[in-house]
Amino acid sequence: MDADVDHYVVLGLPSGEEGAKLTEQEITKAYKSMALKLHPDKNRDNPDAHANFHRLKTSYEILKDEKARKLFDDLIRMREEKIRRQSFQDAKRRKMVSDLEERERSAFAYDPHVKARTEEERIARQFKEEVARIRAKFGNKITSPAPPTHHKEKSRTSKGNNKDGSISEEDREKMLKVSWDNVGDDYTAQRLREIFGEFGKVEDVVIMSTKKKKKKRSALIAMASKDAALAATGNVLGDLSNPLLVLPLDPVQASPLPTFSGAQINVDQEEPPLSKFVGAGYQSFEDSVLEKLKKV
Repeated sequence: MDADVDHYVVLGLPSGEEGAKLTEQEITKAYKSMALKLHPDKNRDNPDAHANFHRLKTSYEILKDEKARKLFDDLIRMREEKIRRQSFQDAKRRKMVSDLEERERSAFAYDPHVKARTEEERIARQFKEEVARIRAKFGNKITSPAPPTHHKEKSRTSKGNNKDGSISEEDREKMLKVSWDNVGDDYTAQRLREIFGEFGKVEDVVIMSTKKKKKKRSALIAMASKDAALAATGNVLGDLSNPLLVLPLDPVQASPLPTFSGAQINVDQEEPPLSKFVGAGYQSFEDSVLEKLKKV
């Protein structure tokens, strides 16, 4: 087909942009030169001689016609642009294929970091599965350790405390100082709560700890009200074999001790106030009261 033939090439001329610049005289000269070479009389042994000469003449007629030549030049230009686009696309496609092959080679290549990361993920996944299995087996129950036991109960911080942390006068009136001989069965915090609970609500019980074994033990009882503290002060409490000596936190506020067999035991109320729960002066005061109790 004429559309598939490059007529400039048939006449032995350059094609494309160079062919479009050729003059009509240059085209005619090229045709005459090629006609002498391809004439059937000079190529009798060539079975295609007539076809070749006919194609030469057709190409010349097309290029000699101004309108046909212009259309053919446009067609050649479009073909060249198409070839360039295809070449660019082919180069781009080849690069994409090359990049893809390179990535595939990199993916399958030995990488110690990738291998280590993969192994770590595998172990972490197995560990997670084991944890889930153990939780399912034991019902996800966690036994909390028992809280450590303390030798003494810590009292709650009183809302009535002074800003410097000292006990306010109002709270001191609700507190009792209890002492007993350190013989036989000792008094526990629970036992003291039960004893003083008969007079009202007990907020706290603090048994004073001793590093060395002493003759006396003491505790601080914090009652919920002043009336409950006063009610407990006027009674003999605890076991008769080891009675409790119950006094207010401040000795000057002590109530009269109970009467035994019609005898009234008077306690000197001028004892100096104590800055601590157990003091030397307070200890002597307790001893004197206990001695009087034993003689009654």
